Amino acid sequence: MGPLRAQFWELPLAALNRAEWEALCDGCGRCCLHKVEDEDTGEIEHTNVACQLLDCSTAQCRDYKHRKAFVPDCLRLTLKIVDNVPWLPETCAYRLRARGAPLRDWHYLISGDRESVVRAGISVAGRVVSEVDAGPLEHHIVDWGDSDAAEEAA
Repeated sequence: MGPLRAQFWELPLAALNRAEWEALCDGCGRCCLHKVEDEDTGEIEHTNVACQLLDCSTAQCRDYKHRKAFVPDCLRLTLKIVDNVPWLPETCAYRLRARGAPLRDWHYLISGDRESVVRAGISVAGRVVSEVDAGPLEHHIVDWGDSDAAEEAA
C-alpha cells in the first residue's frame, strides 16, 4: 500500500498514497450508520443504527477488506466524491482536510491515542445498535451534535 510519511495528514488529500488515505480515518464509525432522507425536503436524518459489519462496542468494521461483498452499497470514500457526501460529519478527517482545515486535537494522528476519539464523544462506540436488531430506522433518529462537538473540539 505504501509507507506513511511524517505528518502526511497535513498534505492535500490528492497527495496521499492509499495507506495514508486509509490511515486518515479517525475511526468514529459514523459513516457506517444508516441515514434517513426526507422524501420531500431531501434533509438527511442520522440514526444510531449500525451496518451489520460494524462492531457496536468498538466502532470498527469487522471485515473492512471484504465489506463490499457483504454490504454491496457500502460507500468507498474517495477523493472524487469526498466533497459530495453531505452526511459526513463536520468532524470527519476527510471532510476537514478536503476543506484545508487541520485535524482535531482528539484525532489519533495528533493525540497519539486511538481512544481519544471516544473520550471526545465523537465515536459511536457503545452508542449504537446493529441493523440486525434495530427495527424501523425512523425509531432511531438521533442528533449527534456535530456542530457542537466540532466547535468544542476545535
